[in-house]
Amino acid sequence: MGNSSGNMRKVRAGRRAAVRVSLSAILIALGVVLSVFPGSFYIGGAKEFPFQHMINAISGVLLGPFYGAFIALAIGVFRISLGTGTVFALTGGIPGAIVVGVVYRYVWRRYGAALAEPIGTVTGALLSAFLVAPTIGANMPAIGGLTSQWLLFVIYFLIASIPGAILGYIVLKILKRSGMIERLQI
Repeated sequence: MGNSSGNMRKVRAGRRAAVRVSLSAILIALGVVLSVFPGSFYIGGAKEFPFQHMINAISGVLLGPFYGAFIALAIGVFRISLGTGTVFALTGGIPGAIVVGVVYRYVWRRYGAALAEPIGTVTGALLSAFLVAPTIGANMPAIGGLTSQWLLFVIYFLIASIPGAILGYIVLKILKRSGMIERLQI
């Protein structure tokens, strides 16, 4: 009896891992494919991509902070290599997925946790402004008298992350309503 229940736990754990890896691959592919379609735009030195934030919101809720960060990293690397993203894809995407995953897992187990994605993106904007931009020599233009580079990064990143987080929340609600999330048994 004891051995049979142990085997069943191993089978369920293996199935969950396979579903998580498969879903990660699908989200990475979706992020790469969406990056070549209209929907991303340049503001200053950063290429804004709301679909990345949507994927961060979905992956953070469904898969957690570790998988979410990996998915954001993989999409960022592919986008940079394809020329559809900049180095800011890494600093803007990874923290957003981590924050959504942490909020969902440890603070608020509701799909509304997807709306926390801009908090992580603001963290990424500050990393971009203080660490990455000076390293690569990127200077953001002054707009409306704002010359503080960090403030421009925050504004620019929020322009993409707020609609992306809302899209992610909507997609999660649609997947829930369709019964898809329950079928995955993540």
